[in-house]
Amino acid sequence: MDTTTPSYDALTRTFTRLHHLGHLQAIAMWDQAANMPPAGNEARTAAMAEMSALLHRLITDPQLRSDLDAAEAEPLDEPRRANLREMRRHWRQSNALPESLVQRSVIATSRCEHAWRTQRPANDWAGLLPNLREVVALAREEAQALSQQTGLSRYDALVDRFEPGMTAAQIDAVFGELRRWLPGLIRRVTERQSRESVLQPVGPFPVAAQRALCERVMRLLGFDFDAGRLDVSAHPFCGGVPEDVRMTTRFRDDEFLGSLMGTIHETGHGRYEQNLPRDWLGQPLSEARSMAIHESQSLSFEMQLGCHPGFVAQLAPLLQQAFGAQPALEPANLQRLLTRVKPGLIRVDADEVTYPAHIVLRYEIERPLIEGDIEVDDIPALWDAKMAELLQLDTRGNFKDGPMQDVHWPSGLFGYFPCYSLGAMYAAQWFAAMRRAVPDLDARIAGGDIAPVFDWLRRHIWQAGSRWATDELATRASGEVLNPAHFKAHLESRYR
Repeated sequence: MDTTTPSYDALTRTFTRLHHLGHLQAIAMWDQAANMPPAGNEARTAAMAEMSALLHRLITDPQLRSDLDAAEAEPLDEPRRANLREMRRHWRQSNALPESLVQRSVIATSRCEHAWRTQRPANDWAGLLPNLREVVALAREEAQALSQQTGLSRYDALVDRFEPGMTAAQIDAVFGELRRWLPGLIRRVTERQSRESVLQPVGPFPVAAQRALCERVMRLLGFDFDAGRLDVSAHPFCGGVPEDVRMTTRFRDDEFLGSLMGTIHETGHGRYEQNLPRDWLGQPLSEARSMAIHESQSLSFEMQLGCHPGFVAQLAPLLQQAFGAQPALEPANLQRLLTRVKPGLIRVDADEVTYPAHIVLRYEIERPLIEGDIEVDDIPALWDAKMAELLQLDTRGNFKDGPMQDVHWPSGLFGYFPCYSLGAMYAAQWFAAMRRAVPDLDARIAGGDIAPVFDWLRRHIWQAGSRWATDELATRASGEVLNPAHFKAHLESRYR
């Protein structure tokens, strides 16, 4: 045992304990979404609040401040120093929030999300309002506390929890540029595609067959079922821990592409988790770098690979085996289906061209909401105006397909939405770098060899964990920090 780093060693023991307790918390959260009977929610909420308080007490123990300071002077190699940096980041964020606020937030978001499950199908915006007002009030309280500790604006302080180092000023610049060229691209592509003939698959598509298909595709994509599973929830997600990844999807018997592509998306998240550096499990260095990097993995799987013509050609026979042969499931038609651009109301069903408009809309509402410039009651009118502006769609009175469609705000996840489009931009950047490293990448995918994609992601993203800050990770992987030009080039190439 190394006796020259006693403070650092004490910290590693504390963070290993946090990881073990967080494991139980993650599985309880998955169960709450996937298995728990409705009447269990109040008891589960109380238990989750108690666990959150326990974890908060552990990471805010005054001894950690002393250990963090002392460890800075100990002889640490580069990976351990990076781990110490991440320990301090977690410690700093946790110490900004009082335990009572942590507990109140868990209770409020759990109740709001649970009620949302039935209120959304009923289009019951009025019913959601009381719970959502409380969630927003607590999110503002958290934002203020984090702002005072970090010196960031309130919204930036929430973004920093998901995307360390990212600011609204940077997001404004990226999304501002996106706003300049995206509407024109949407118009050009939809006009061109309006002249194409596309066959729609004929159902029904039995749920059992869809589930078997999803699991078969997950195996094709390398998901380890000895260390994870697929279930069903109201809103698809990937949770659990690297040792036990819990993915969910949702099924409809009149349509299968939503569940299939959603599962491919979540498999990207799952493979990232399963391939984080195992030697560091339990320590912050082994964690995913950020949510935009996490989304870059799901979108690398769903959009960059999942909609690649070479991969679609591999999917087609699997679909025909699952649902029977029909012209709509031939590779060429399937490719047209997967790259169909059509403005729609639902974010999770959006194509990759219109999807960023959904994210810009949410960002332009949640930022002033957290900063206190607007209130919860203002959301529907703003939503309607921005949906009409960005996608020329009418959402007036349609709350379930408008501001109630996502689980994020009821769950208190403010500052998360930008990560989706930032992730799409990183995914395009990763594939540009892959093509430089593997010049015949597209030909290999077309030939059924998708291993080079996973090999590149494993070396450059998965195994890095949180060893480097995001800009350095991106530069090491692709030679530059985030460059949205790759995303624009990808869309213009695929949809020209």
